[in-house]
Amino acid sequence: MKALISIDYTNDFVAEAGSLTAGIPAQAIHDRILELTKEFTERGDFVAYTIDRHEADDSYHPEMKQFPLHNVAGTWGHDLFGDLQAYYEQTADLANVYWTDKRHYSAFAGTDLDIRLRERGITDITLIGVDTDICVLHTAVDAYNLGYQITVVSDAVASFNQAGHEWALNHFKTVLGATVI
Repeated sequence: MKALISIDYTNDFVAEAGSLTAGIPAQAIHDRILELTKEFTERGDFVAYTIDRHEADDSYHPEMKQFPLHNVAGTWGHDLFGDLQAYYEQTADLANVYWTDKRHYSAFAGTDLDIRLRERGITDITLIGVDTDICVLHTAVDAYNLGYQITVVSDAVASFNQAGHEWALNHFKTVLGATVI
């Protein structure tokens, strides 16, 4: 079994009105994100939605000093972008579909994602989502350190920083040994 790790593809990171949006580059990968999510889900592979979550009054979180308030629990900004939200709602009860909120960039930091993957004997993970050079990158570094084989789908990741996006794609290959397709 393989796993698809979908990272932060939410309204606040993707929609034009999102509070920390990657905008057009992130919107352009919508169909590919949805296609891969459906493919992995319908094949019975493990699909983890790993979603940044904040509280409006959390003044202690370091991101609150660096970025505008975003992905606040219970808001439109925390919902998945576009057709992905409806697809998640249709499949949320499947045994192979999992949602975990995260407080930090990496999908592994402070979550039980590693345990869930190991319980299933998963060693190969595919990463999609935003932002390539922030949350996708930090997830990939942690996955590398945990011994996972990593694939990054280059037409299913995006960033608000094109130079950072390109740098991260190269870093995945040359430093983390990931397969970038």
